Amino acid sequence: MSGEKHPAASVGGQAVIEGVMMRGKRHWALACRRPDGTISLHSEALTPLADRYPILRRPVLRGVIGLWESMSLGMKTLGMSANESMGEEERDISKKEMGLSLTVGILMAVGLFVVLPLFAVGSVRDWFPNSSAFVAAEGVMRIAILIIYIAVVSRIKQMRRVFEYHGAEHKTIHALESGLELTAANVKKFSPVHPRCGTSFLLIVMVLAIIVFSFVPIPRDWTNIVYVSLFILSRIIGIPLVVGLSYEVIKYAGRHKDSSFMKVVMYPGMLLQKLTTKEPDESQIEVAIAALDGVAALEPIEMDHGGKADVEVMA
Repeated sequence: MSGEKHPAASVGGQAVIEGVMMRGKRHWALACRRPDGTISLHSEALTPLADRYPILRRPVLRGVIGLWESMSLGMKTLGMSANESMGEEERDISKKEMGLSLTVGILMAVGLFVVLPLFAVGSVRDWFPNSSAFVAAEGVMRIAILIIYIAVVSRIKQMRRVFEYHGAEHKTIHALESGLELTAANVKKFSPVHPRCGTSFLLIVMVLAIIVFSFVPIPRDWTNIVYVSLFILSRIIGIPLVVGLSYEVIKYAGRHKDSSFMKVVMYPGMLLQKLTTKEPDESQIEVAIAALDGVAALEPIEMDHGGKADVEVMA
């Protein structure tokens, strides 16, 4: 099937704890495997900000808003899946606890992927002949940290289960895009990697960050706390621009996944997905199918056959 050309679907999703969330343009559905073996299904309507503010549909802006909405929905469904996986006898995870987890996660991400590479490379700044070399080294270190982080996390048993559901999500979307009936037997045939994956998106963010941040001059005096603080702030402020540009790349890749050029561009991200996706078992595939069926029951899933329709959602 790898040689066939298939359209892209206006549906994406996210693996959660013992489940999969699928989202279309106007609805989302969460399917989870309960401790008793049954599958729970919860679905809701979406109200994108771009519906109220059309300017947010503009290139780059739509990526920033889309990521924010995806993160918000992702945290919500992650909390719901955690509660489902605990069973009725366990205490629900509160919104306050989820909010605290999100805040801690964002601070850790900034520290790990922004501050740490910056100061690590800054400590040996005399090794680099110019700003471009400095920024390139910083970017390479950021990518290395990402790969090491994912490799370490993938060894945690619970996270491996999430990565298996991640593979089930991708396989199910592949089957949909191939026009096959959504059965476990059909879904099993496909690859667990997908060009619109958030893992590939993260890698593109880090590569584009090297280009964007190269336009910001590095501090001459690293002992001046003001200059260094402003330099760090420039990195944080620049993140939305990098995210918006990266989204456009992922969007284009999803609509032109048969292009030889895009296959080359996306190849590193597809390799990285080997760490964040694992082969699922049949029960996990059944959960992913249930989530996708939940969305399909609420809205028609549009297919992009010629690269003209909007495929907005990351897989």
